[in-house]
Amino acid sequence: MTTQQPIRSIQEAKQPLFLGIDVGGTNIKIGLVDNIGQTLAYTTIETEEPRGPEDAMQRVVQATKSMLAPTGVSLSQIARVGLGTPGSQDIPRGMLIAPPNHPHWHNFPIVACLEKAIGLKVSYANDANAAAWGEFWIGSGAMDSSMILLTLGTGVGGGIIIDNQLVVGHNSFGGEVGHMIVDFHPEARLCVWGGGRGHLEAYASASAVAQRAKELLTAGAVSSLSSNIEEVTSRQLFEAAEAGDTFSLELIDSTADYLALGITSMVHILDPGLVVLGGAMNFGGNQSSVGRRFLDRIRSVFRSRSFEYVAAGTKIDFASLGGDAGYLGAAGIAQAEYTFPRKTASAT
Repeated sequence: MTTQQPIRSIQEAKQPLFLGIDVGGTNIKIGLVDNIGQTLAYTTIETEEPRGPEDAMQRVVQATKSMLAPTGVSLSQIARVGLGTPGSQDIPRGMLIAPPNHPHWHNFPIVACLEKAIGLKVSYANDANAAAWGEFWIGSGAMDSSMILLTLGTGVGGGIIIDNQLVVGHNSFGGEVGHMIVDFHPEARLCVWGGGRGHLEAYASASAVAQRAKELLTAGAVSSLSSNIEEVTSRQLFEAAEAGDTFSLELIDSTADYLALGITSMVHILDPGLVVLGGAMNFGGNQSSVGRRFLDRIRSVFRSRSFEYVAAGTKIDFASLGGDAGYLGAAGIAQAEYTFPRKTASAT
């Protein structure tokens, strides 16, 4: 696994330097990043979840030292570390609470553990919040002061930046846009994590889209995917849609409709001016006619549901950093907290 970012030489770096760490279910991404977001070195290690978080943080430090060796940079030359992890957290206490994909990592003081192992101060964030900050710092939101990111993957994550402040929230739950309720009926669908009923995630995540497809196909919907219903994924829906499969196109359209409803509610509350769609489920993004149709549908429904002048002043687009947003954003949060202590998080 490699970064899509160009690797700059240390001679090109703008001091000070920061380390960004993005913990995922399968891999942990680690990047050395300079003061303007340039990547100077990059590596990954396997998460190996059953071995637990303390073992993982020890391996992160060893991998970091190996990554730094060719650059001539020592740990002591890094100003601060940024760490992004999934699931529920207590950000002020530096605690992982109950990440769904990391059952062996519950109720663990991960910041204190990493700080002890690496000998540096650590800034801590939810992984989707880190990705949002990455897009805000050097990605699709680099020219804006406010932004909402939705990450469309197994679930629906997100991050909110308002007036250059990352919204963390009183319970470290800020930016969990996937748990917005879009269907109040008692028979509404259950979301992927936590079983919340009627949540956006239950309709617009990759897992939810696949499940909706399976149910419709089992009920008799006609599609090129009908021959192997139990194996249907959002990726297969995208590929079938590209080939002109009407069922897949209509399901992607309905997914766009749900997202547009959620986006409209968020914009009416926060008025960010920019909404960015990230994550693996972008149906090809701007490089595909299906992805462009998906985005256009979201924009169209949003315009029909929003106030005219608000819609005119709001951009909706795809994210630009891909899978790099997490480690870049973690490094960016460290950079912001190093430069402007306690100015990146709004706990309300």
